[in-house]
Amino acid sequence: MPLDATISVAAPLTLGEYTRRALIVPELRQRDTAGIIGELSRVLQREGCVTDVLSCYHTALNRELLSNSALECGLAFPHARLSAVKQLSFALGRTPEPVMWGARGSWRAQLIFLLAVPATDAACYLNLLASLARLGQRTEVLEQLRAAENAEAILAVLDKIRMRHG
Repeated sequence: MPLDATISVAAPLTLGEYTRRALIVPELRQRDTAGIIGELSRVLQREGCVTDVLSCYHTALNRELLSNSALECGLAFPHARLSAVKQLSFALGRTPEPVMWGARGSWRAQLIFLLAVPATDAACYLNLLASLARLGQRTEVLEQLRAAENAEAILAVLDKIRMRHG
């Protein structure tokens, strides 16, 4: 078996391995939940992570309306679980200032991770979500993500964050 075939099937070791520079939006244009999910859905579609942008958008937005994913630390994790998604990945968007995430009275979010989730990949998805949620306890990493100048710098921070595997 070739060496690179072994590497490609291994579980990602860092958060950065679930995304790439083209999936990172250092300054989102939109400033509300629906607009941000739409903007990040288009990024996922443009980069081939999802085939149907409307399905991704509606699935993620409906899930947010049912259960808000924002955390007090300024992170939000909307997701779309779709049968057409072949590989777990995420687009990351950052707003210049925190925005109200979801309904009035909810937490404000500044770093939004839109996850594209294969319909049959519960274990990897839950591991990724748990790893992302743990970012909320790492204020120095959150500050690095907020201060990073561009997509490459944001990806460099994500590449340093090791995953825990259950």
